[in-house]
Amino acid sequence: MKMSSPAQEKRSSGVQLLSAALPPLLLLLLLLSGCSSMDVSVASYINALNGTTVKIQCIFTSCYKMNTAKFAMNWTYQESRNDTEEMFMTYSKKKGMVPLRSDRFGDRVMFAGNLDKNDLSFTLSDVQLEDEGVYNCYVRNPPDRIQGRGIIQLKVVTKLPPPRDSTIAVAIGASVGGALALLILSMVVVKCLRRHRKQELISEEKMEEEGKLEAEGVAEEGTKHVHPLPEDL
Repeated sequence: MKMSSPAQEKRSSGVQLLSAALPPLLLLLLLLSGCSSMDVSVASYINALNGTTVKIQCIFTSCYKMNTAKFAMNWTYQESRNDTEEMFMTYSKKKGMVPLRSDRFGDRVMFAGNLDKNDLSFTLSDVQLEDEGVYNCYVRNPPDRIQGRGIIQLKVVTKLPPPRDSTIAVAIGASVGGALALLILSMVVVKCLRRHRKQELISEEKMEEEGKLEAEGVAEEGTKHVHPLPEDL
């Protein structure tokens, strides 16, 4: 019978410890990679013109790849935040995203996303004033334990807002720009005048100082050349 050396036993126990610690290590690396579990991205508010087709987007991100056997998703509608939710689209394991016929939407709802890109968007055609309300996008992607939810407020308008008058905007911009340029020019002129005046004062003070020094020098020189008067004999 072959006996294991202490070094071999140490290496064997080290391998066992490494293999036992591997799953937590992978989990730690996953957490440090920046993955933030389930996240649903939607537009908080959407305006739709009456009678047109609007696309309502819902895109989710997850740490895990979508498992079609466990994935779940529902679109629901509410007239307001306090109303009961009405499901109008769901995910089927066999058929994918399936619109549910309802008295409200009829056949005007159609899936317009891409499951391979985690896009769960849909289009609503022939938008009516009664379609205004809250649209909820619910997503569950196991093994993520958190259920994602996106809330979209749809507002239906009968006409688009009038285009802004660019002429007025340009005129206002030109006026403001002209006034600002004039202000900057005035500040530059004032600053230059102050600097010029300061230089003049410095020059005058310097000239006065030089004059005083010159006068003192002349006086000192005159004192040196004065001879004493001879005394009377």
